[in-house]
Parts: sequence; C-alpha cells; structure tokens
Amino acid sequence: MRHDIRRKPATLSDVAATVGVAPMTVSRVISGNGYVSEETREKVLEAVKKLNYRRNGLARSLKRQQTDTVGLVIGDISNPFSTELANAVRKTLSARGYNLFICISEHSAKEDITALEALVDHNIDGIVVATRSNKEGDERLTEIANSGVPVVVVGRDFRHEAVDSISADNFKGGFEATQHLIDLGHKRIGFIGAAFEDRGRLKRLQGYISALGKHKISIDERLITGRRGSSTDTPGYSTEAIGYEGMKRLLSLPKPPTAVFARNDFTAVGAMSAAKEAGLAIPQDLAIVGFDDTPLALHTTPPLTTVRQPMRVQGQIAAEMLLRRISNKDESETEERVLDCELIIRESTVAQR
Repeated sequence: MRHDIRRKPATLSDVAATVGVAPMTVSRVISGNGYVSEETREKVLEAVKKLNYRRNGLARSLKRQQTDTVGLVIGDISNPFSTELANAVRKTLSARGYNLFICISEHSAKEDITALEALVDHNIDGIVVATRSNKEGDERLTEIANSGVPVVVVGRDFRHEAVDSISADNFKGGFEATQHLIDLGHKRIGFIGAAFEDRGRLKRLQGYISALGKHKISIDERLITGRRGSSTDTPGYSTEAIGYEGMKRLLSLPKPPTAVFARNDFTAVGAMSAAKEAGLAIPQDLAIVGFDDTPLALHTTPPLTTVRQPMRVQGQIAAEMLLRRISNKDESETEERVLDCELIIRESTVAQR
C-alpha cells in the first residue's frame, strides 16, 4: 500500500547542516548581503536546490512589518474598464515586487465593506478602491484610513486627509457627450445607467444635466433610467443588462428619445441591442454615445461614439500613489489628480434629420 508521506519543508538550519556552515552564512548567501567565499556560496546554493528550500515569506514579512501585497476593490469584473484598470495596477505593482489581491464589489454597500474587511484581515500593505461612493462603505473606508492603512481611491467621491485620489473628468466628459448630441440637433436625449436621484453623486449624469440646462432644454426625469430598485448605496458599475432594460423602458414612452447618452460603453452595447431588437437603425433612428472608449467600442455595429478616459493611466498613477504612501506612511500632503477625457466621434451618432 502506498502512503502519502509529506515531508516538512526544509529550513535554513537544514541547509546549514548539510553544508556544514552556520545558518547566518546561509542567510547571507540567500539575501545577497555580506561576504561569503565563492566556494561556500556554490555549496550553499547547491544544497538549497537539492533540499528544495523556500524562503519563509511570512516570517520575512512579519520581521519587516510588510507583506508585499496590495488589495484592489473593483466593481463589475466583466466590464472592460475594470479589466484595463486592474491590469495597469498589477503591472505597476509587479515591477516593484508587490502582489495584487483583487476583490469584487458589484451591487451593494455590504459587498463594499466585506471586500475592504477581507483585505484588512489579510494584512495587506495598502488598498486601491475603485468602486462607487456609498455612505456605509465610506464610513468603513474612513476607519481603515484612520488606522494607518495606506489608501488610494480611483473615481470615488471620497475625501480624507490621508487618502490620495485619481479620476477622469467625468463631469466634463458627460457634458461634452451631451453637447455633441445637442450640436447634431437632438433635443430629446435620454440617459441610461443611473436614476435621476443619483445626480448628486454621479458626475457624468451631472454633466448631462448641465449641458441640457445650458441650452435651456427641460429635464424630463422619465428620460433618465437605471437599474430597477437601485439606490444611492450602489457602488458598482452600470451593466449591459441595465443598458438593455433601460433602452426598452425609454422606447416604451409615448415620446421616446432620439438620442441616448449611456453611462459607459458596456451600458451602450446593451442599449444598442434593445434598439435593434425594436427595429430601429443606429444612428438614423437613434443616436447613441457611450463612455470609457473600451476596446469593445470600436467593434460594435456601428462603431460607438464615446468619451475616452485614460483607464490604464489611472491604474498606473493609483498604484504609484499607493507605493508612495506605503514607503512613507507619515506623508501629510494629499494628492488629488483629475485627468482629461476626449470625445471620440464614430458612426453611432449622426445629425438629426
């Protein structure tokens, strides 16, 4: 009968005994610090390989009070924005020897809090938070920042004396997207991806409302639609399903919109699907603008007019900000950066006939 006998991992002392040297000598060879003769170095490295010795990362981290891990809290993982952001954060951290733990918080403040607490429980060195602001989540985030854990927020409307932030100029982007549709002659313009009650916290929606106001176009709350049952504690992103359902609701109105500004590209794709299902041609019967300029936007039919935000740059800067906080936890100056967006005009918008 074959027994599964698992050997204990080799220790630094095991390597030292095999070579016949002091454990400190082995430590010097492995760390690269201190003088060891070339002959002894080669013997130690040979023993390390033979015994399959692994450095005790946990013990090392406890000694330095650092785990070389960072947490990232993001919304809908299927949204290309989240993927682009996470990849940029990961690459920047990896180049500095850090590992990344990713937590998903899609639809509720409870998920937000659960993700934050899971990361804190794992003694991460810092957290990047890229979900929507919400009362309960912000309260827990404040407690975490007050405890000394370095925190950086991406696109989250959160203020703390020790928390840095990076975001795109969502208000200006929303304004320019709506302005573009107005310039094309549209006056009945819908917004999909949030409820009218969310206007106080969603800058893209604020930009939409501001552009309409500038041109004295009355705000019709029926033209602003999001997820059914949504509330102000929703930290996640607007999804393709929300775009599809929202478009169907707008088309059921006695006087549907002639154009739609979707909260993001993912939502725009869902809206386009519902419009085509209803027999509408885009952009002849309905113009649609998205936001983000994810790779998906270029491959819709027709290609999507959208607002480009620097997704990868935000992820890179967020990681750099956090690394600065980790290396200098006593840093007092808070950094807040807002990056420009750019309207990318493609074939999903056209002048109204």
